[in-house]
Amino acid sequence: MSERFDCDNCKESLYGRKYILSEDSPYCIPCYDTLFANTCDECKELIGHEARELFYEDRHYHEHCFRCYRCDRSLADEPFTCQEEELLCNDCYCSEFSSKCIACDKVVMPGTRKLEYNGSTWHEGCFTCHTCEQPIGSKAFVPDKSEIYCVPCYENHFAPRCFRCKKALTKGGVTYHDEPYHKECFVCNGCKTQLAGQQFTSREDSPYCLKCFGNLYAKKCAACAKPITGFGGGKYISFEDRQWHQSCFTCSRCSASLVGKGFFPEKDDILCRECNSDL
Repeated sequence: MSERFDCDNCKESLYGRKYILSEDSPYCIPCYDTLFANTCDECKELIGHEARELFYEDRHYHEHCFRCYRCDRSLADEPFTCQEEELLCNDCYCSEFSSKCIACDKVVMPGTRKLEYNGSTWHEGCFTCHTCEQPIGSKAFVPDKSEIYCVPCYENHFAPRCFRCKKALTKGGVTYHDEPYHKECFVCNGCKTQLAGQQFTSREDSPYCLKCFGNLYAKKCAACAKPITGFGGGKYISFEDRQWHQSCFTCSRCSASLVGKGFFPEKDDILCRECNSDL
């Protein structure tokens, strides 16, 4: 008498029937599917042993059930994305969730190089200068109203030009007599020292530092021969064709200050009352 060969679950004979071994135990096909087959997350039916089964994040699908939630395209052999448990093909995901290039109005695909500025997105090749139309890439640029310019184009067309060197002035600078200057170009007409942030004066529309102006144009003190500029609140005394610093206006003999006092000229000297009475 032959040995029995039965399904481990329903105990029906497996002679002449298809069966599947699981952990060394034989099962008829219906029992195997009932006991071990996974349920499709989409259609909720069993995924039979002969069906191609797809698996994603603890979820199982029939091949024909693994499809894009939006366009119903099969995702079996396509790249896809899961958005809030919905499977989406790349096209549908990009159309709904990816940003669009403000220049060409096409989707900026995930993984592609892009540029973002002021809340808008561009493909790298679409972020171009409004004038020369060359891609800006990672180079510096200047926004003007709704347009973008590379620095050379902006300087050529819009930036003010330094009155002295005639080159574009893109930041900072000094205005003198309504004309713009680079800080390094706004210099004393005498010694060429930069005047930005310094006290200066002018003569015949040319700027001068206080030292050069005093040396070149200021009258000289009759006592110390240094320039009398009057800058910084300095006071001076003038008599006939001579001038003195206030501190230098002293008696030529006793050196007493004559500021606010009577004095007597004696040729090139000036004398206080006492020294004059001794003559």
